[in-house]
Amino acid sequence: MKKLIVCVLLTVFFITLLAVSPAFSAGQEAKIVLRVGHIRDTSHPTHLAALKFKELVEKNSEGRIEVKIYPNSQLGSPQEMFVQMQTGDLEMVYGGINTFAWIKGGEALEITAIPFLYRDYEHMRNSLLSDFFQPIIEKAEKETKIKIININGDTAPRGLTTKDRPVRNADDFKGLKIRTAASPTVLAAMKTLGALPQQIPFAELYMALKTGVVDAQENGALVVISNSLYEVQNYYVKTDYIRDIETFYMGMDTWNKLSKEDQELIYQATEEAGDYETMLTQVQLNSAYKTLKEKMTVIIPDGESIREKLLGIFDEWEGVKWPEGLLEKIRNVK
Repeated sequence: MKKLIVCVLLTVFFITLLAVSPAFSAGQEAKIVLRVGHIRDTSHPTHLAALKFKELVEKNSEGRIEVKIYPNSQLGSPQEMFVQMQTGDLEMVYGGINTFAWIKGGEALEITAIPFLYRDYEHMRNSLLSDFFQPIIEKAEKETKIKIININGDTAPRGLTTKDRPVRNADDFKGLKIRTAASPTVLAAMKTLGALPQQIPFAELYMALKTGVVDAQENGALVVISNSLYEVQNYYVKTDYIRDIETFYMGMDTWNKLSKEDQELIYQATEEAGDYETMLTQVQLNSAYKTLKEKMTVIIPDGESIREKLLGIFDEWEGVKWPEGLLEKIRNVK
């Protein structure tokens, strides 16, 4: 009889223990941990925006969702991090929309890196968030198993510097010896404009500009300042000819496991964090342009003449890399 009483008491004790334990309490949700990787350094607007995302998610979830940020390519290159999201070894990445074209299934997003296509950040973002672009996003998500949560966060665009020639319109590119990236789209654009693109390692660029091996180069304002290229170039031409937008990505399996409420919470945090990055980038660029105006002649070229000269050069990719007519739809976005 005593043994029976002891057994009953022990049973009641363990049932009570389970009932009051936080891990088993009714309504108690397990903690969610989201690791976010990116390639920028800790002073870059992308990292500061990622920290803003962390702050917002943890605050609005009351600590139920924890966000861990990994900057400086700690988790690998963009391609490597995309693979980690596909395998479930990483939850999130904050990186350029251009890079999504680098993985199988995301090839149509190469349209985001077409030179001189986008007039400004608003034009580019409005295009990518438009109704006509949504099926392309959905197809890429399905094929890559990666969710594009939000395309939001301006980055510094690429411009042009020249030594002796002020480039003000499409005709001024003719015969210009310019160092460019070895990108098929960039090479095609520069050759169509009549320039003579050259491939020179970045480490050798300053000396190549100084000695006249090339007349020009196509990095943006921040690179020109940080590498003192203004010492060997006289003109900064604000072409802004290749743009990118930082994008919040998540592995599709991870996304689908979240409740609708948590998905909305995370989306709202990406919206505010992306806007924060855009603001920081503009502050940085305004300061850079002010510095450049003290050291160089800054030119705002006739962008329409350049875009008109390039009409048709990427038509062979229409219906191949992306749907027929997509370039024209983007051009027509206000």
